Amino acid sequence: MVCKRIRVFGKVQGVFYRASAKTTADELKLVGWVRNEADGTVMLEVQGDREKVNEMIKWCKKGPPYSRVDDVLYEDVESQPRTAFEIIH
Repeated sequence: MVCKRIRVFGKVQGVFYRASAKTTADELKLVGWVRNEADGTVMLEVQGDREKVNEMIKWCKKGPPYSRVDDVLYEDVESQPRTAFEIIH
């Protein structure tokens, strides 16, 4: 079990990035959250099997069809007790 905090840069707000990230995380059976940041980035925290988390990072680098991902930074963070993947508004 690993937990990563991911920041996505580019045209990632207003393009269904959060909703698409939730769908992808649910398909991968990951838990955590996704939210828009004031600086125009999207922040995620994803937790689960290492291979599935790596798949999520790979997805973040591509994003949904109308997005443009310029960069993705991620780091290990401490796991939290969670049961679902949520969109934080």
